[in-house]
Amino acid sequence: MSRGKVARGTAIKQIERRRCVACRKIFPKSELKRVVKTSAGEIFFDESGKSQGRGAYLCTSPDCAAVVVKRRNFDKIFKCKVPDELYSKLVPSS
Repeated sequence: MSRGKVARGTAIKQIERRRCVACRKIFPKSELKRVVKTSAGEIFFDESGKSQGRGAYLCTSPDCAAVVVKRRNFDKIFKCKVPDELYSKLVPSS
Protein backbone atom coordinates (compact mmCIF):
# COMPACT_ATOMS: atom_id res chain seq x y z
CA MET A 1 0.00 0.00 0.00
CA SER A 2 1.51 3.28 -1.11
CA ARG A 3 1.36 6.46 0.91
CA GLY A 4 2.17 8.82 -1.93
CA LYS A 5 5.35 9.62 -3.77
CA VAL A 6 8.52 9.71 -1.70
CA ALA A 7 11.90 10.67 -3.04
CA ARG A 8 14.32 7.78 -3.14
CA GLY A 9 16.44 7.56 0.01
CA THR A 10 14.27 9.78 2.19
CA ALA A 11 12.26 8.62 5.15
CA ILE A 12 9.08 10.09 6.55
CA LYS A 13 8.89 10.04 10.32
CA GLN A 14 5.42 9.31 11.62
CA ILE A 15 4.19 11.28 14.63
CA GLU A 16 3.17 8.93 17.42
CA ARG A 17 -0.40 9.68 18.48
CA ARG A 18 -2.40 8.46 21.46
CA ARG A 19 -5.97 8.84 22.72
CA CYS A 20 -6.91 10.64 25.95
CA VAL A 21 -8.85 8.31 28.30
CA ALA A 22 -11.25 11.09 29.31
CA CYS A 23 -12.16 13.12 26.22
CA ARG A 24 -11.24 10.36 23.70
CA LYS A 25 -9.49 12.87 21.41
CA ILE A 26 -6.25 11.95 19.66
CA PHE A 27 -3.12 13.99 20.43
CA PRO A 28 0.60 13.68 19.70
CA LYS A 29 2.15 11.46 22.36
CA SER A 30 4.39 14.30 23.58
CA GLU A 31 1.36 16.40 24.63
CA LEU A 32 -0.13 13.77 26.96
CA LYS A 33 0.58 12.57 30.50
CA ARG A 34 1.20 8.83 30.81
CA VAL A 35 0.21 6.67 33.75
CA VAL A 36 1.72 3.18 33.87
CA LYS A 37 0.93 -0.05 35.69
CA THR A 38 3.95 -2.35 35.80
CA SER A 39 3.82 -6.13 35.89
CA ALA A 40 4.63 -5.88 39.62
CA GLY A 41 1.42 -3.89 40.14
CA GLU A 42 3.07 -0.51 40.76
CA ILE A 43 1.14 2.49 39.32
CA PHE A 44 2.87 5.82 38.70
CA PHE A 45 3.21 8.78 36.32
CA ASP A 46 5.73 8.02 33.60
CA GLU A 47 7.69 11.20 32.90
CA SER A 48 9.91 9.60 30.23
CA GLY A 49 7.04 7.91 28.38
CA LYS A 50 9.15 4.77 27.93
CA SER A 51 8.59 2.70 31.08
CA GLN A 52 7.46 -0.86 30.54
CA GLY A 53 3.92 -1.79 31.43
CA ARG A 54 0.32 -0.99 30.59
CA GLY A 55 -0.03 2.72 29.83
CA ALA A 56 -2.95 5.11 29.83
CA TYR A 57 -2.77 8.64 28.46
CA LEU A 58 -4.43 11.81 29.69
CA CYS A 59 -4.42 15.24 28.05
CA THR A 60 -3.46 18.34 30.03
CA SER A 61 -6.99 19.76 30.17
CA PRO A 62 -8.24 20.36 33.74
CA ASP A 63 -11.69 19.20 32.59
CA CYS A 64 -10.30 15.82 31.59
CA ALA A 65 -8.48 15.47 34.90
CA ALA A 66 -11.73 16.17 36.74
CA VAL A 67 -13.56 13.56 34.64
CA VAL A 68 -10.92 10.92 35.37
CA VAL A 69 -11.09 11.60 39.11
CA LYS A 70 -14.88 11.57 39.16
CA ARG A 71 -15.23 8.37 37.12
CA ARG A 72 -12.07 6.74 38.56
CA ASN A 73 -11.13 5.75 35.01
CA PHE A 74 -7.72 4.37 35.96
CA ASP A 75 -9.37 1.77 38.23
CA LYS A 76 -11.28 0.48 35.23
CA ILE A 77 -8.38 0.67 32.79
CA PHE A 78 -5.88 -1.09 35.05
CA LYS A 79 -8.50 -3.43 36.57
CA CYS A 80 -7.37 -2.74 40.13
CA LYS A 81 -7.74 -0.13 42.88
CA VAL A 82 -5.56 2.88 42.08
CA PRO A 83 -4.25 4.81 45.11
CA ASP A 84 -5.97 8.10 45.90
CA GLU A 85 -2.57 9.86 45.87
CA LEU A 86 -2.37 9.38 42.12
CA TYR A 87 -5.79 10.95 41.59
CA SER A 88 -4.93 13.82 43.95
CA LYS A 89 -1.89 14.66 41.78
CA LEU A 90 -4.20 15.19 38.80
CA VAL A 91 -6.39 17.87 40.40
CA PRO A 92 -4.66 21.07 41.51
CA SER A 93 -5.40 21.79 45.16
CA SER A 94 -7.41 24.96 45.68
